[in-house]
Parts: sequence; structure tokens; C-alpha cells
Amino acid sequence: MQAAVQAKEAAGISVAVAQGDVTLTGEVADDAAKAEAEKIAKAEKGVKSVINSLTIKPAAIPVVISEDPTLIKNVTDATKDFPTVKADVKDGVLTLTGEIKKASLITLMQHLSALKPKKIDNKLTVK
Repeated sequence: MQAAVQAKEAAGISVAVAQGDVTLTGEVADDAAKAEAEKIAKAEKGVKSVINSLTIKPAAIPVVISEDPTLIKNVTDATKDFPTVKADVKDGVLTLTGEIKKASLITLMQHLSALKPKKIDNKLTVK
């Protein structure tokens, strides 16, 4: 029975059978795939019950990188309180030069990271 159910299930789904009880484990793309896997298992001859322990894969969160014009404007706003810091933007990469006090560095980096640059190249001298 286990082999028969396993052969009909999608890749990534494991099937265990004990006394007619089928347990499904693994990851599927969505609720529809989870329901379909259970339906397939229930349709097999001799299956008494199905324990559906399948999990749904988390959706991939797309990486958002700000466009240069937007990034330049926002970086200018974010660095205005740090007159000794110079920031250049090219192709989504933010290059920092100049000097900064150690106590201010974390605050500045948090503000700049929130602007979603591709990368921050920190060449600041920490005083």
C-alpha cells in the first residue's frame, strides 16, 4: 500500500503506512497541492485514514533594490545630519567616505540600510 500511494504522490512528499493509516509528510507549494495529496492517498484501496502533516513552502520574498535617482535623494536626506560623511550612489551601490563618530555609525547604517541599496561600501573613518 505504501509503495502504491508513494508512486502517485508528487516529489517531495513522503508516505508512511501503519495498519491502513497513511501519514503524509514533506513540503508542497500551496493548499491546493496539500489537498490533492490527501485526496490521492484517500483514494488508494485499503486506506483507513490519512494524517496530512504536509507543510506549505513559504513564499519567496522578492529582493527590492531602490533605483539610483530615488536612492540618491533618500541618501542625501539620511546623511544631512552627518556633515563629515560623503555618500555616492552608482548602480544601487552606496559608497560612504569621510569621518564619523563611533556612536553615530550604527544610526547612520540603519537609516541607509532601510533605503534598500544593493550594497553599502563603508569606507568611513571611525573616530
